[in-house]
Amino acid sequence: MIDPLTLLAFIPAALALNATPGADMMLCLAQGMRSGSRSAWAASAGISVGSMVHVMVAGLGLGAVISAFPWAFDVIRWLGIGYLLFLAFQAFRGGATKTKGDGMNPWRAFRAGFFTNLSNFKVIWFVLAFVPQFVAPDAGPVFLQFLIFGGLIAIGGFFVNGLVGVFAGTLGARLVRSGRVLGYVTGGIYTALAARLAIME
Repeated sequence: MIDPLTLLAFIPAALALNATPGADMMLCLAQGMRSGSRSAWAASAGISVGSMVHVMVAGLGLGAVISAFPWAFDVIRWLGIGYLLFLAFQAFRGGATKTKGDGMNPWRAFRAGFFTNLSNFKVIWFVLAFVPQFVAPDAGPVFLQFLIFGGLIAIGGFFVNGLVGVFAGTLGARLVRSGRVLGYVTGGIYTALAARLAIME
């Protein structure tokens, strides 16, 4: 069983990391502005599910195996870049004619969040560097501890990123008649996320 004191130390650290602006948060911001709070929450849920995939991979001890094949991360990364640029193209193209109600539906937003998080290979390195600091071999199965700690990160991230998207959705509602502005802002965010992935070393 995980020591309660360890959990008390882990939760604030995880929340602080969740509150740090990054690609996931910016994606939810874009979804909230373009498609409203429902899609923002859906994107946040997709991000959390994607992060749990990283946690399971790390917990199963595949980090060392993946390290031996770094090209696989490049493939995933460039797929993510292509997907983000596709989303940016759609936002730019629809910006002049579409309104907030015509944005990405929750299911597509969930997929966008899941794929964007999964394509960010740095997440697994973060998990491998951060979570083991709180794992104690004598506290039970290591894989189960990874799932618990990873689940806490995913839950915290879901609420933090979702709330960012809800706030953005409120802002987007005020600009509902300015579809061009929403499309360009959203497309710009997606393009910036793609560029961020592209320049990663």
